[in-house]
Amino acid sequence: MELLLCFLGVYLVFINLDGFLLMGADKRRARLSRRRVPEATFFLVGVLGGALGVWLGMRRFRHKTLHASFAVGIPLLMFLNLITVLAALWLALNA
Repeated sequence: MELLLCFLGVYLVFINLDGFLLMGADKRRARLSRRRVPEATFFLVGVLGGALGVWLGMRRFRHKTLHASFAVGIPLLMFLNLITVLAALWLALNA
């Protein structure tokens, strides 16, 4: 059980780091007029547990903050991520 919780923690760190760095990369690509990261990719990372990283990237790089789908969708995914992690922890501790 402890190994599973450790894996979950490591996974969440990496998926959120990925979301953060992906937002920075897209901002850089936008400035350089290069091919952009599809918006669906940000939401996929968010659904997979990286919504906090995407949100922090939005704030840090001031990127996509005015898009309604991001301003509402990413915080909603953060909430769903939190509920999922808390449920997983509850199940793990009560198993």
